[in-house]
Amino acid sequence: MNIMQQLQQARATYLSRRWFLGDCGVGLASIAASSLLAAETVPATPSQAGSVENPLAPKKPHYPAKAKRVIYLFQAGAPSHLELFDNKPELTKRNGQLPPAELLKGYRAAFINPNSALLGPKFKFAKHGNCGMELSEVLPHTAKIADNLCLIRSMQTEAVNHAPGQMMMNSGSQQFGRPSFGSWTLYGLGSESADLPGFVVLTSAKGTSGGASNYGNGFLPTMYGGTPFRSAGDPVLYLSNPKGVDQETQRTSLDALNRLNGLALQSELDPEIAARIHSYEMAYRLQTSAPDLMDLGQESQATLDKYGIKSPKDASFARNCLLSRRLIERGVRFVQLFHEVWDQHGNLTGGVKQNALDTDQASAALVSDLKERGLLEDTIVIWGGEFGRTPMVQGGNDGRDHHNRCFSLWLAGGGIKAGHTHGQTDDFGFNVSANPVLVHDLHATLLHLLGFDHTRLTYRFQGRDYRLTDVHGRIVKEILA
Repeated sequence: MNIMQQLQQARATYLSRRWFLGDCGVGLASIAASSLLAAETVPATPSQAGSVENPLAPKKPHYPAKAKRVIYLFQAGAPSHLELFDNKPELTKRNGQLPPAELLKGYRAAFINPNSALLGPKFKFAKHGNCGMELSEVLPHTAKIADNLCLIRSMQTEAVNHAPGQMMMNSGSQQFGRPSFGSWTLYGLGSESADLPGFVVLTSAKGTSGGASNYGNGFLPTMYGGTPFRSAGDPVLYLSNPKGVDQETQRTSLDALNRLNGLALQSELDPEIAARIHSYEMAYRLQTSAPDLMDLGQESQATLDKYGIKSPKDASFARNCLLSRRLIERGVRFVQLFHEVWDQHGNLTGGVKQNALDTDQASAALVSDLKERGLLEDTIVIWGGEFGRTPMVQGGNDGRDHHNRCFSLWLAGGGIKAGHTHGQTDDFGFNVSANPVLVHDLHATLLHLLGFDHTRLTYRFQGRDYRLTDVHGRIVKEILA
């Protein structure tokens, strides 16, 4: 039984046993404490500075990395690859016809009758950049950065509905309670920011179907979870001091609280107490760092125009894209944007056009902005959702159902092969026909770029070593620079 399990068991026992282990001179408590602190270090507070380490201090990966930070533009709701990234002239030609019988053998759709008529793509495609990447007409800004992108057209996932699909893309599992990709990254690399959380979450449109499981720490210590920043008011709830409480009073109170928590940590050996001390200290520093971060008035008008930000104070996907650049400039390790608007079971034409209008310019601006500042070379940018959409029609003549057999996403920066299109689907955009990439393969490749052997980045929980890729995953070497 490892030390974490021993601690969990100890918390469930009687006080008399805790007293025995903590106060009797048999040496067990000191042995356990030494083992715990070697694995889960305690954050420094003003009264402890110099005596202990910050648990989120930067750590070395398994080997030299191409990338050291991630920005994940998660397009929740499942963007249609057929309207955005995967042109299918044959599907246009067969619009309104029934799909071939052999195509549907063994297939089960999420909501529609699989024998629904085929629906041709709603928008025109053209080739862009020196690489000749084929993209939809509703992505004019993305088209301008085509030579910086790696477009994967052969993604596959096991999930067929939104919440499981989102959790699968973000945690490698359809089950609740697994650590997210951002949490694994922070656990492995630590953070380069002393004044901001190492993993920050920004949301536009509505919340995601998978909820906090998409950015949660799961069974990892709490300090590795994503911290949601609000788009209005205090970035984090209750960040400002209440009336009558000044900085000196707060600092004195916090020092006293930290001393009490330190005594509890020595007595109970609970790593969550260490996480609590760290979170209180981080909240104190956030009172200064967060307002400065959120003040886009520091940016030039040219920068705001580049991202398509009309008002720096109005919440939007574009504002969050610019904030993500500001966050990584301040040492934040992982930034994730959630934008759930892409579930077009109906109103496909208008919905995709509007969603592209809201996200295309800012996404492209982020990539080019990072490149101009010398940040793209060691930052991975990811754009994509949880699965694709069916080639068959749903909702009259203008909608598509969920489709997990193939979908598209793009990557940029951080050791990714630029100006490259990977994978291929059949003439209907129904099945992958070449170079499939499973979710675990994507995660294994991203961890590789961050300097990790995905089979070795593990955490022991309930008697086994868990990892982001579970027992799967291969590095997709063809998309590496």
